[in-house]
Amino acid sequence: MIVGTAGHIDHGKTALLRALTGVAGDRRREERERGITIDLGYAYADLGDGNLTGFIDVPGHERFVHNMLAGAGGIDCVLLAVAADDGVMPQTREHLAIVELLGIPRALVALTKSDRVEPARLAEVAEQVRGLLAAGPYADAPLFPVSSLSGAGIDELRAALSAKARTLAARAADGHFRLAIDRVFSVAGAGVVVTGTALAGQVTVGDELLLSPSGRRVRVRGLHAQNREALEACAGQRVALNLVGERLAVELIRRGDWLLAEALHAPTTRIDIDLRLLPAERELKHWTPVHVHLGAADVTGRVALLEGDSLAPGARALAQLVLNAPLHAVHGDALVLRDQSAQRTLGGGRVLDPFAPARARRTPARLAQLAALRDGGLEQALPILLAEAANGLDPGLLERQFNRPRALWRVPGEVLEIATRGGPRLLPRDHWQALDARLVAALARFHAGQPDELGPDRDRLRRFAFAELERPLFVALLEQALARGALQASGPWLHLPEHRVQLAAADEALRARAWPLLLEGGFDPPWVRELAAALAVEEGTMRLLLRKLARLGLVQQVVKDLFYPLETLQQLARLVVQLEARLGVIRVVDFRDRLGIGRKRCVQILEHFDRIGLTRRCGNERRVRHDNALAQVALAVAA
Repeated sequence: MIVGTAGHIDHGKTALLRALTGVAGDRRREERERGITIDLGYAYADLGDGNLTGFIDVPGHERFVHNMLAGAGGIDCVLLAVAADDGVMPQTREHLAIVELLGIPRALVALTKSDRVEPARLAEVAEQVRGLLAAGPYADAPLFPVSSLSGAGIDELRAALSAKARTLAARAADGHFRLAIDRVFSVAGAGVVVTGTALAGQVTVGDELLLSPSGRRVRVRGLHAQNREALEACAGQRVALNLVGERLAVELIRRGDWLLAEALHAPTTRIDIDLRLLPAERELKHWTPVHVHLGAADVTGRVALLEGDSLAPGARALAQLVLNAPLHAVHGDALVLRDQSAQRTLGGGRVLDPFAPARARRTPARLAQLAALRDGGLEQALPILLAEAANGLDPGLLERQFNRPRALWRVPGEVLEIATRGGPRLLPRDHWQALDARLVAALARFHAGQPDELGPDRDRLRRFAFAELERPLFVALLEQALARGALQASGPWLHLPEHRVQLAAADEALRARAWPLLLEGGFDPPWVRELAAALAVEEGTMRLLLRKLARLGLVQQVVKDLFYPLETLQQLARLVVQLEARLGVIRVVDFRDRLGIGRKRCVQILEHFDRIGLTRRCGNERRVRHDNALAQVALAVAA
């Protein structure tokens, strides 16, 4: 069990822990000289059950609340200290608000310095404390009058802490390891050591981990769990780890960094949260600058309210934190918000989505997702998340978001995992089937509107019917349909199996008039402008027709506005094959002499053959690629 103190400055928190554990929490010389705690202090004690309980002593001065927050993460039980002579004070209230916002599940109250006051005063302070706790989760927290000097009440408090420890269930260690670093220092002969509370998973000597947000890879050379040397440690323990890594130094690590399993490393600067504003605070406006305390980190940012432009005191709302520095978080993490000057605690909440979107964050679909995340964990939220995700969900991102390894998921059978080139995606079975039906229907609509085209290419089809689908998912959908024969590909063109290209009546009439002229041109057919002039039609109309015929495979464009009928190209291919068979190579001069047309046109034809793979150029000579379809047709005819 991890116990953390809370309370106003000079209310005896450090002395109380010394009486409970026999260990002085104040490590620094200035702390001992001034008699106040400035930074976090740590102690360990056996409360009588044979196990070590870890204690975190936090500073009570308002100037050091940020240090208090750095040590509050991972605490199992809060020990609220209230001095019997002073009673409830400002930091008593602020510390209590903080531990309530962090959701620490258990609390005990120590009425310290009880030997300095009369019984009536002690009863009065006890009543103050009960009134303070009455409206919150610690209304039933027991109170213990104690004196750290005389030892009065210490045994009873120690016994109560021991009883709490016995009822504490072990934290689940089935997630990936994560630890919020609250101290880093160097030990002679060992090197870099970091400490913190393990919030999830387990770690073993020899494990490789990542420092986040830097992403630096380190290895665990040794560790202590609950102040004892060990080979492994798990969630819920105070852990010190001796780390080694390439050029690793104390200066490269700071309080607020995380030590993580590699699967969790994904720093973020946008976090969607369930936000609660403290009742005593003023109205919170949209885009208010704040300090965000999560784990041991303190980063600045702004609050983007998602359900209005302001939040009333004591109210709760969905919000997005836009951070000025990257941070690690997972679903369910508690956080605290303080004002821009870090003087007041404004409120806090829990992380819903650590990978929040920058756009469409207020849409009904997104708010429905966040409401589902607020009300449950992965399995409970997954149906709503999937229903509102047009492109499905990335299981790797979900694993990081919830810190739930894939092997532990209980995914219903109606959820499919689709392999894409961008990684796997989860989609509801009925949604995937609807996309498949939509693909076939989209092609049918395209054919009805463009009967003279064989079909669109992939990008055109995606723009035509699936603009919202990410390309990897669209490609996976397309490949599935091709594999089962629901549609076909002819070169780059996609079409339904039964589709046959048909020219419109006007285009067919113009083709019938132009075709004899193309064939009569032989190896030197007319240009587009010449055809248009000969047939008294617009040049653009003729060009469009020839491009349609090219998509049908009836002609090929050798250079801009010069189209050769396929049968003419087949004749030219036979000549090329024969030329190579006779001379061993194809040269422009020989090809020109054989055709009897100009050199420039011969070069254009040969370069076109290079592009379509009939020939391969080697310097100033060419050779036939005999595996080319046009070459095989030419060889078959020659045979």
